[in-house]
Amino acid sequence: MKRLEPNLLLALSTGLALILVVVTTSFYGASVQLARNLVLAAACSIGFVLLNPPLLKMMRIKPRPPMIHRDSPGTAVWAGIFPMAVVLAAAIPVFWPGHDYGLLVIIAAVWFGVTLESAIKAS
Repeated sequence: MKRLEPNLLLALSTGLALILVVVTTSFYGASVQLARNLVLAAACSIGFVLLNPPLLKMMRIKPRPPMIHRDSPGTAVWAGIFPMAVVLAAAIPVFWPGHDYGLLVIIAAVWFGVTLESAIKAS
């Protein structure tokens, strides 16, 4: 492999940001809920990747291409919003501690699922 696939790098950076979200929501959330947040993150990410293609087929929507195309370099800039948004979401529990951030973990996990699906389509 001469160079790394950009969609794979996008999924990797979003995955690392998801880990940061799980850690910050677990330690700064309402109570220590590391196990619940890990299960939420894994279930939502894997569930999105596995259930989105049959749902698109059932709704008769054309499958989307990978997020980053070699023909159009602007897609890399727009796709970079995903890990940046997940990292910003990881900062929310630090500044407002003591709340239940399960929904934040679910949203970040679905965004990771989108990038993971894009990496799978690109390979």
